[in-house]
Amino acid sequence: MIQILDGLKEQEKIRHTLLEKVRTLDVKPTLAIILIGNHAPSLIYVARKKEFAASVGIETKLFHLDTTVSLDYCLTLIQQLNQDPAIHGILLQLPVPQTLDSHQLIQAVDPIKDVDGLHPLNAGKLMQQQAGLYPCTPQGCLHLIHCWKQNLSGLVAVVVGRSNLVGRPIATLLTHENVTVIQAHSHTKNLKEITRLGDVLVVAVGKPKFITKDFVKDGACVIDVGISKDTEERTVGDVDFESVKNVASAISPVPGGVGPMTISYLMMNLMKACCLQLNLVLTLSK
Repeated sequence: MIQILDGLKEQEKIRHTLLEKVRTLDVKPTLAIILIGNHAPSLIYVARKKEFAASVGIETKLFHLDTTVSLDYCLTLIQQLNQDPAIHGILLQLPVPQTLDSHQLIQAVDPIKDVDGLHPLNAGKLMQQQAGLYPCTPQGCLHLIHCWKQNLSGLVAVVVGRSNLVGRPIATLLTHENVTVIQAHSHTKNLKEITRLGDVLVVAVGKPKFITKDFVKDGACVIDVGISKDTEERTVGDVDFESVKNVASAISPVPGGVGPMTISYLMMNLMKACCLQLNLVLTLSK
């Protein structure tokens, strides 16, 4: 019997934990969201983030900017939010218009308010296994993998994708769990032979139903980070769910798998950021 790694179910557990923790604070944790333009998926993601935040008592302030906005204006806004003690986290909703330098904008965010975990300082802390704010989606992926198996030491994981948002940080997190990690990407030769080595297979390539059962080791745990529309406008992932579920022992669905976990860990990061700024010690159990 295959195990469905239900991100919505896990999100509910985290929701209750966050709600209780927020109630213990004397301030209202507040997240500033910078959204530039009207990219349809981004509008949906921001709405979901705001909804989840409200459900746990976190306040959000949305700065919805036009695509014609200048880089200087964005940098000035970020600096103002950095200096505002009532703002505990800053989220730059990606992607931004091509006219803007996303790297420069990300680096402008104060690392202690970088709830996306993308600032180079936080990336360095992740690499060196120091306490910091780590990227949300990789943390959510690891959470789901732990729903399958708590002790991952000695396992082999194959990560297909090497982005700074998902591929590289999840590979690092798995390495910290004493997993042997193989990082595959668009230039990897004999990909099927390599992915079949993985006790854990994490896929983040942005190609609908790219991974079929012949890519997967029998009994593997498969984490699908992709989200796309198929030819019938149905939401699908990078993994062909119907095919792969016949060989995997655990799989995350799309939708309802990694997506809800990403939002959950965004709010967990906000709570950590808030407590760091208030010099509070906060333990978040999941």
